[in-house]
Amino acid sequence: MILQPLLGLLALLQLATAIPTASTGLSTAAKSAGKKYFGSATDNPELTNTAYVAELSNVADFSQLTAENSMKWDAIEPNQGQFTFSQGDQILQLAQKNGQLMRGHNCVWHEQLPSWVTNTQWTNATLTAALTNHITNLIGHYKGDMYSWDVVNEPFNEDGSLFSSVFTEFIGPAYIPIALKTARAADPSTKLYINEFNIEFTGAKATAMLNLVKQLKQEGVPVDGIGFQCHFIVGEVPTSFQSILQQFTALGVEVAITELDIRMTLPETTALLQQQQTDYQTVINACRSVANCVGVTVWDYTDEFSWIPGAFPGMGDACPFDSNFNKKPAYQGILNGWA
Repeated sequence: MILQPLLGLLALLQLATAIPTASTGLSTAAKSAGKKYFGSATDNPELTNTAYVAELSNVADFSQLTAENSMKWDAIEPNQGQFTFSQGDQILQLAQKNGQLMRGHNCVWHEQLPSWVTNTQWTNATLTAALTNHITNLIGHYKGDMYSWDVVNEPFNEDGSLFSSVFTEFIGPAYIPIALKTARAADPSTKLYINEFNIEFTGAKATAMLNLVKQLKQEGVPVDGIGFQCHFIVGEVPTSFQSILQQFTALGVEVAITELDIRMTLPETTALLQQQQTDYQTVINACRSVANCVGVTVWDYTDEFSWIPGAFPGMGDACPFDSNFNKKPAYQGILNGWA
């Protein structure tokens, strides 16, 4: 007589446990979906804020960290041959204390270069030597400590041509395979990524990256992953994103969402927050649905320290936590995406 109601209650309990709630945790949900991590970028000035660090160290939400600035060239090698690792080490030590993975960001980029790199009249040989020395020292210092490295960051223009930089001027396109080979020699165990934005939809830039991966693979150049930055606008998440991810994994590389945020035009409204929740769910679901999408990193988890207002005046509130470290509807959107 009592058996049937009990079976019904058990079925309801199973259904309830299948739906992630705010008590689940973003990383817990990601790992339940078969992913390696859900993480956040962070930066050294923020680490003086104890409330911020407490949530950043909550491994149920964040099982991976990325140093937003302190492993870039200007921070690591401000003068030629003079390496300063203290700020990068601080973030690594926090991750190790918490048992979190680290992604290294980044080795070669045309931005945030010290003046000695941009203002020198190089030859192919001298800049190649400086490039390989930088990568060897940077990756070598963190050997065995990094899940992956963004070895080459943002190499393309929107039309699919290579971005013109000091590296293309004096070395040419060969700077990319040189960087990847040097990185592999410095740490054979880390995953080597190329990281880019605006390749999340079909177009010239995504095609150029696909062709680059094919070429590198054909030439035996080590490349393990492609990073998708995913700096999106509310209501404008590309519908082709999952298909694009699958096109890359079909080439034998893993993919990751490396710098996710979804900004809105201020002021924030309930309707915008609801759409942002949907958009986060859509992005996360795309990763969940692609077997070799290994994880997602938000480009800082809180609006308090988001880069968006400084880069896009009049826009903001792009993160899953607000400026007081409270969970926004976007947080539930991420959980729903992993379900």
